[in-house]
Amino acid sequence: MLYYSTNHQIAPVTLREAVITGLAADNGLFMPERIDRLDPSFFSQMARLSFPEIAFRVASHFFGQEIPEEALHTITTGALSFDCPVVRVKEHFWSLELFHGPTLAFKDVGARFMARMLRYFLQDTGKPVTVLVATSGDTGSAVANGFLGVEGIRVVVLYPSGKVSDIQEKQFTTLGQNITALEIDGTFDDCQRLVKAAFLDQGLKDKVTLTSANSINVARFLPQAFYYFNAVARLQEAGALDGRKLVVAVPSGNFGNLTAGLFAREAGLPIERFIAANNRNDVVFQYLKTGLYAPRPSVETIANAMDVGTPSNFARILDLYGHSWEKIRALMSGFRMDDQGIRETIRRVYQETGYLCDPHGACGYAALEAQLNAGETGLFLETAHPAKFTGTMEKILGQCTVPLPLRLAAFMTGEKQTIKMGPHFPAFRQWLSENCK
Repeated sequence: MLYYSTNHQIAPVTLREAVITGLAADNGLFMPERIDRLDPSFFSQMARLSFPEIAFRVASHFFGQEIPEEALHTITTGALSFDCPVVRVKEHFWSLELFHGPTLAFKDVGARFMARMLRYFLQDTGKPVTVLVATSGDTGSAVANGFLGVEGIRVVVLYPSGKVSDIQEKQFTTLGQNITALEIDGTFDDCQRLVKAAFLDQGLKDKVTLTSANSINVARFLPQAFYYFNAVARLQEAGALDGRKLVVAVPSGNFGNLTAGLFAREAGLPIERFIAANNRNDVVFQYLKTGLYAPRPSVETIANAMDVGTPSNFARILDLYGHSWEKIRALMSGFRMDDQGIRETIRRVYQETGYLCDPHGACGYAALEAQLNAGETGLFLETAHPAKFTGTMEKILGQCTVPLPLRLAAFMTGEKQTIKMGPHFPAFRQWLSENCK
C-alpha cells in the first residue's frame, strides 16, 4: 500500500519512506491510500483474544503488505509488553486506562511500536538518524524511553520551558545516552513549528537524516488504533455492549489519538460516535460548532498535554472525510472544559465513585456526562497516570495523596540535563547542523 500526502502535492510513497521521513515534502501528513474493513469474523471472535493478539491482527491489516509476518509479530509483541484495560467507573461509564506502560502514558503504545518499526526499516542502512519530537508533556517521555539506547538513532526532544509537569520533564531530561532535551523558551506550538521547519529545510536535510516521532508520523499515530480494538473486545467480554451503542470520549490536544480511533471505525470497529474533549484550547470545538477551522496560539491549562492551538492531526481528519463539516459532525461532537471544571470533575468523581481521573481523563468523563444518551455505553480515555500530576491532584483533593509508582519515583532521582534555546529557527538549525551529523 502507498501513502499520500494530505496536501496532495507529491507522489505517493512506500510505508518505509513515510516512516523514515515522517513529514511529507509538501508539508502534508501521510495517509494510507485506503482503509480496508476487517473481516466481520474477526469482530465476532475478538473478545476471546488477548491485547497482543488483537494488536497483531490489526497491525497485519494495516502494515502486513510491507512487513513480513514474523517481523511484524516481533515488532508488535515487543512494543506491547503491558495491558490497556477497561475499568467500570459507574453504570455505563467505563475508563480505558492507557497508563500501564513504561512511562505511564498512552503514548507508550505508539512510541514503542514506532521505535521498533523504524529500527526494522533502518537495519540494513548503517546510516545514523535523528528523531525530532516536540512535546507538551507525555510524548517526550514515551519517545525518549522507547528509543533509549537504540544504536544509530539520536532523539532530540523539544519542550516548552516551565509548561510540563516536573515528573514529565524528569522522564526525558535525565536519560542521557542518545537522548537530548532542548528546553525552548516558548509554547508547544513553537516547538512543533521548529520541528516542521526542520523537515522543510532541504539544505539541513542534506546534512542530517531526520525523522519525526510526533503523531505526525504514521508509525506513531496509527498503532494507537490497537487499544480501541482491545477496548471493544474487553467491553464485549464484560457484557457492557449487549444491545448498547458505544460512544468514546477522547481528551484531545494534537488529535492523533482521536484520528486513530476514526481509522479503527473506518476499518469496521463498532463505535457509534466520538466526543472530542477539549480544554480551553478549543479550536476543534469551535470548528464543530461553526464549520470554521481557525488555529490560534495555545493557552496554558492544568491539562497540559492538551495545550495545543494548532492540532497537526486534524488535517488527517479533514482529509479522511473530504473536508466535509457535515460528515465530521455526524461522527464526532465537541466538548470544552476550563480548569475549574476539570478540578470539580476530578473531586466529584473521586468522592462519588472512588475513581481517580487525571486532568485529561476528567475532560473525557465530563464529556460523557454531558452527551451520553439512553441506550449508550460511554468509554473515556485515561491517557496518563494521575501521579504524573501530583501537585495538581493534591491541591484538588486536599489531604488525599496520590501514590507515586516506583517507575516514576526512579525518574525523580535523576539529574536534569537540558540545552536552553529560543523559539527561533536559525539557532535550532545551526545546533542540528553541528550536533547531529
